[in-house]
Amino acid sequence: MNSMKRFSHFSVCLLGLFFLLLASCNQATSTKKQVTFTEDIAPLIFKNCTPCHQKNSVGPFPLLSYEDVQKRAKMIELATKTRYMPPWPADPNYSHFVDEKILSKEEIDMIGQWVHAECPYGDSAKLPPPPVFVAGSQLGKPDLVLKMEKPYRIKGDYLDRFLLVKIPYEIPRDTFIRAIEFIPGNPKLLHHMNGEMVRYDFDKKKNVFDGEKVVDVNDFPTVRSAYEKLGLPQDDGSYPILKLSVTNYLPGVLPTLYPKNIGGFLMSRKGAFFFKDVHYGPSKVDTSDQSQLNIFFRSGPLKLPTLELQLGTLGVSPIVPPLVIPPDSVKTFVTKFYVTSDISLLTINPHMHLLGKKFWAFALTASGDTIPLIKINKWDFRWQYFYTFKNMVKVPQGATIYVYGTFDNTANNPLNPFHPPRTVSEREGSMRTTDEMFQFIITYLPYENGDEKISLEPNDFKH
Repeated sequence: MNSMKRFSHFSVCLLGLFFLLLASCNQATSTKKQVTFTEDIAPLIFKNCTPCHQKNSVGPFPLLSYEDVQKRAKMIELATKTRYMPPWPADPNYSHFVDEKILSKEEIDMIGQWVHAECPYGDSAKLPPPPVFVAGSQLGKPDLVLKMEKPYRIKGDYLDRFLLVKIPYEIPRDTFIRAIEFIPGNPKLLHHMNGEMVRYDFDKKKNVFDGEKVVDVNDFPTVRSAYEKLGLPQDDGSYPILKLSVTNYLPGVLPTLYPKNIGGFLMSRKGAFFFKDVHYGPSKVDTSDQSQLNIFFRSGPLKLPTLELQLGTLGVSPIVPPLVIPPDSVKTFVTKFYVTSDISLLTINPHMHLLGKKFWAFALTASGDTIPLIKINKWDFRWQYFYTFKNMVKVPQGATIYVYGTFDNTANNPLNPFHPPRTVSEREGSMRTTDEMFQFIITYLPYENGDEKISLEPNDFKH
């Protein structure tokens, strides 16, 4: 009898505990925070999406307001859930860079929760201010804008085009430049551009505006004859000084800006910007391009000029085996470089074309330590960033930089330009999208004590 009473008492307590837990769960459910646009979604959109999704940028539609986001909510949910957007090819579990655009699983789930709740707006007082952009720039208001003289007409004949372009200029005085931003007029077709600066001695070139402004390299028997048509030589026939690689463009590339004492160069009073290897991909319709340069001056002289190292195609290190990819094959290649003095890495740029599948770069020190640089597990030809480290990365003397690239020349590669697949190679450095390249470009400085502590995080652009 006593045991029955004890059992009954235990049952009552257990039942009471059950209802207490049930009430607690219901209370937790009822007080669960609602996901709203103003508090939760807008900060994610403004940071990760709006920089590209604004007027005259690469995004096909703006994402600046609640209305912009709400009417594409389901598309955004799908794009983020599949990690199609925001585009960030580098593996965040391997290395980190400035201005990463990566959503966590919790943030992706929050977007889905918001969409399924029919996109509640929230308290307008809690809406963060949308980012402010200067039209036609990612850096801010430029000090000088130089455009191609007139739009270049591109025929819809589905052919690649390789041009040389000159943009001449005169300014009141020699001026130090902090950054140059290349803005493609036709980002859908412009595959890449390598820009140099022509520095004329003031008394050796009377009129820098003489000559053609755009020529097709295929129309001239020699490079020299193309240069003469552009009017690049000085009046006595000699050639001026060229400052190499002052600005470059690849799909998805955003401008790089370093702290004030790092990088930059002198812009002479009289000169020209010379775009070598301007490559437009094939187009099915007639269209045009009128690209421009945004130039940002600096108040003081240049202190730490950056250096550049290029591995692989057209670079200082051979590709092993030679970059020849047979049809119906997936092949991995390697290129490596021995570091002869301590260096500090600032920015790296992996580059492959349509058959690219994976990319991996690291440094191995003489003592056997690994310095991770970048790993791209799923190469995307459309998004080829210049990746800037959050802090300078020291690579010591005696280390070897290894770069591995995997290429997929099978019918399973949806970007394979040939059906059926055929042998693809680098063809003496050809930059056609249907040929291949395997490059790793490094921007660096000679190492100085304490470089690892210098932040490369972007700050307000001030002159």
